[in-house]
Amino acid sequence: MSTTRTHISRIGLVVVPVTDQDRAIAFYVDTLGFEKRGDVPFGEGYRWVEVAPAGAVTTIAIVPPPPGRAAGGVETGIALHTDDVEADHADMKASGVDVDAEISRMGDPVPPMFWFRDPDGNTLMVVESR
Repeated sequence: MSTTRTHISRIGLVVVPVTDQDRAIAFYVDTLGFEKRGDVPFGEGYRWVEVAPAGAVTTIAIVPPPPGRAAGGVETGIALHTDDVEADHADMKASGVDVDAEISRMGDPVPPMFWFRDPDGNTLMVVESR
């Protein structure tokens, strides 16, 4: 078996399909406090929109789904790090975000975490940094 080596150095962005980009921008920017890093037209009537937490390198592209595919209900696998899982859980809950009722505490070495859903039902995770 041969080993393939690449020149890949980082994860640049992750894509989350949404049905309404303006609604998604309002959620990620206004509700979660992310920055809008880009919003440019492309193709015939499409927009490429990227958002990210302040200072983050990796961005989330909130874009329409590919042709023939539905948006929403995706288990994104995206884990967002926080220094205070308790405060973020409480803030999201108070802001009306569709967030798990409880913080998941599995014990060491697994950090405390919870899941939330964007307006399209895409699931993201918030994990406390250690």
